[in-house]
Amino acid sequence: MTGTYFITGTDTEIGKTTCTAALTHAAAQRGLRAAGLKPVAAGQELRAGRWVNEDVALLHAAQTVGLTEQEIGPIQLRTPCAPHLAARLEGRPIRRAEVLAALRAPLPKLDLAFVEGVGGFRVPLDEEARWDSADLARDLAAPVILVAGLRLGCINHALLTAEAVSARGLTLAGWIANTVDGQMLQHGENLATLRALLPAPCLGAIPRLDSPTPEAVAAYFDAAALDRLLLNKD
Repeated sequence: MTGTYFITGTDTEIGKTTCTAALTHAAAQRGLRAAGLKPVAAGQELRAGRWVNEDVALLHAAQTVGLTEQEIGPIQLRTPCAPHLAARLEGRPIRRAEVLAALRAPLPKLDLAFVEGVGGFRVPLDEEARWDSADLARDLAAPVILVAGLRLGCINHALLTAEAVSARGLTLAGWIANTVDGQMLQHGENLATLRALLPAPCLGAIPRLDSPTPEAVAAYFDAAALDRLLLNKD
């Protein structure tokens, strides 16, 4: 049975995909068949005659189990905005049953699936904005890994997200501190506060990297904490 984690973030553009790709790499290094899946992705650009979502392409490159880009990102919208709005503009409604079916299809090929949400924890997905990314995590009954973007306001955003995860009956399995603002004042002190207040282990603290490849990011993970999470090792 495939283990599934839901990857969320304190906001958009805080490194969820980078960390998801790094988790995929770290799991593969531990002998696990792993992949990052992004069921809904908004924003594509034309590359060599085909439309590509950057996040889906990164997750596809990080896995080594032979999944296609369509399996990694089954719903890709061209407009770079909130997915329910992009779907409305493009006349492509996002349907809950279709998303869940597409997510479950590649699971037999995997030991671990890291399902990445969109933006923060509560981003609307369907046309009526009645089903959001938090509901998706609950549909999957998946423990949550939070990527906390280290910049001004991160403590409030991280704690509110942790509360929202708990309110939906989900487990915050771990969190990753990802430095978004390399000039952040009191960086270490903010990180220490998050370590003290978030009710889950820190899986790693990522500095601002010039080339945040999956390998480079994974080097900053806490190996023991990750072993406990992925391999159930004490």
